[in-house]
Amino acid sequence: MRSTGCSARSGSRHRVRARSPSGSPTREAGCSADDGPDRSVRLIHDHHVAASQLPPAPELGLAIDGHDAVVEKRARLCSRLGETGELEELAEQGHQLPRKILDWRQVSKLRSTYTEALPTYVNPDTHRVHTSYALAATSTGRLSSSEPNLQNIPVRTEEGRKIRRAFVAAPGMKLVSADYSQIELRLLSEVAEVPALRKAFQDGVDIHAMTASEMFGVPVKDMPSEVRRRAKAINFGIIYGISAFGLAAQLGIDQKEAGAYIKKYFERFPGIRDYMDETREFCRANGYVLTLFGRKCHYPDIKASNPSIRSFNERAAINARLQGSAADIIRRAMMRMEGELAKAKLNAQMLLQVHDELIFEVPDGEVAKTMPVVKRVMEDAPHPAISLHVPLQVDARAADNWDEAH
Repeated sequence: MRSTGCSARSGSRHRVRARSPSGSPTREAGCSADDGPDRSVRLIHDHHVAASQLPPAPELGLAIDGHDAVVEKRARLCSRLGETGELEELAEQGHQLPRKILDWRQVSKLRSTYTEALPTYVNPDTHRVHTSYALAATSTGRLSSSEPNLQNIPVRTEEGRKIRRAFVAAPGMKLVSADYSQIELRLLSEVAEVPALRKAFQDGVDIHAMTASEMFGVPVKDMPSEVRRRAKAINFGIIYGISAFGLAAQLGIDQKEAGAYIKKYFERFPGIRDYMDETREFCRANGYVLTLFGRKCHYPDIKASNPSIRSFNERAAINARLQGSAADIIRRAMMRMEGELAKAKLNAQMLLQVHDELIFEVPDGEVAKTMPVVKRVMEDAPHPAISLHVPLQVDARAADNWDEAH
């Protein structure tokens, strides 16, 4: 069941801007035996080829691997090297060409999906972009944004953040972004009953520094940033069922070392392994998992004969209890928000929901009064249905554009 009643206003007003890729003409590149690898390298490095017109895959193989590829392997290479996962693996190994391809794909996607498309969605009457939300389109219960999708704008790259800067508040207004801090890790400590994690959240300790201290025996005080970064990658990776291969690629370390990190993590926090095993077995027996609020998230393919499909559904089911519970919590907050703002005689309007984040447009003079109300409603959302052992934390900021507010 889809709903378009939850329209969102972004304040875009045709101001959606981002750096455009080179306007140089492109040449279509297919799997031709006549062109050499030098041309492929030049095209990618000069940004003269569109994402849908990548150079012939065998040529990429020659440029990346530095050895001859036999004719019989051309079709396989065309398929294999076109996959993002394969390119990411090669890029992690230090090869520059696949990194250039991946960078170009991202820029091309930003251009086609946002900088070129968003202005076409501006409503001529409101001069704003209005997205639509599907209420029941995901297995976890998260809302799904479409036409346009405003939930997948990348925020880890400068190019992606430029897209968010184009979403601006109206004159005399501010955009307020309120974001649940580490909510899935907090819920993990709840459902897995991990004393060390619970205590860290209860005491307001830096959870990633605490994890690093537990795993590597390093004091929290004056901890090197690299050690904390590794613990952070492990913390979030575990939630999504990351493998030793995936963690090694993310941290730029040996796969054996990454596997040792994961093993040690489970040894230090045994409740997490138990939670994963119990969730996997429950889902296999019932075909679904339950959020903390009792809502079912269905994964019937967890019994699939195909190992890849089965493994994917196992990881999804483990994560669904956390992500699904987080989705329940923010929905509860959204349903209560309008009434609480009205009760406080505030004129803030809720514009967008992006997974664990709510964005509001607030009059300049009401920002200071609005943020405490928003934070309280979001942090108290689980009550009275459930009482968590760890407190939820919401970080809120106000700014003239979405990027600065986030």
